[in-house]
Amino acid sequence: MSSSNRGTVSAEQDLRLLGPDGVIVALPVGLHYSSQDPYAIRMSFDAGTGEPVKWTFSRDLLAAALHGREGIGDVRAWPSAASAGGKKILNIVLGPPAGCAYFEASAAGIEAFLARTFELIPVGQEVDCLDLDAELTELLSQA
Repeated sequence: MSSSNRGTVSAEQDLRLLGPDGVIVALPVGLHYSSQDPYAIRMSFDAGTGEPVKWTFSRDLLAAALHGREGIGDVRAWPSAASAGGKKILNIVLGPPAGCAYFEASAAGIEAFLARTFELIPVGQEVDCLDLDAELTELLSQA
């Protein structure tokens, strides 16, 4: 399921959480993109704690990861040739190497979501969405 509102793109996708000893848990996640933060993708999922777990990462990283290994910090992703059913998957690792969560996502689903974000804000036009004066005012008010 996916939706678009003025300035936002959202989609639901099932990820597979790969746990220890080969345990696989299907986990629905929400993918969110907003023109108010045009460089970021937000992923949120219910981990059973009452509050959703949220991760924010680069739209460019996710797009590049469809074609090769990307990320060196707490978000790393890369494509795999096939999973069950022969469909291309995207591997996503969240967290530091010592305590990370490993997910598999449908590369086609991620690619479709990203295509909608690029329709909303094409590459290179992200800066046009930023209100740098407001951002600077906010930063200075915190000082």
